Amino acid sequence: MLLNRNALFAKGMRPHNYCLPILKREKHREAVMAAATSGNNKFFLGTDSAPHAKHAKESACGCAGMFSAPVALGIYATAFERAGALDKLEGFASFHGPDFYGLPRNSDKVTLVRRPQRVPDSYVFGDSEVVPMWAGEDVPWSVLNE
Repeated sequence: MLLNRNALFAKGMRPHNYCLPILKREKHREAVMAAATSGNNKFFLGTDSAPHAKHAKESACGCAGMFSAPVALGIYATAFERAGALDKLEGFASFHGPDFYGLPRNSDKVTLVRRPQRVPDSYVFGDSEVVPMWAGEDVPWSVLNE
């Protein structure tokens, strides 16, 4: 929702932004953003975090997928804030999915706060390391750990 195909080449080749389906043109990113932030209950969060090892992403035949799990909620909050739709984030993230599938809504709560978090350049992952989405950058929103 925040990246278009130019993100693959910003500041040189960015293999950690390579995913399938491939990132699209700006007009398509805008359409996805408009749908997701519309409040329409047909659209809901579905992260597909892909913790591929750094050496596998930075190879001649790199793996597709971005490792977004550690920062996903903060990135979604950023997207919804930019769209002026923070009031629709909870439905998108928590209600529309289970309602669509006829499942009970989760009773656990997550609190997001507007407090920047610096995304680490990488995480240790077994015998390797994984580069997360927005590595080395600040995400304006954080999950409050209580």
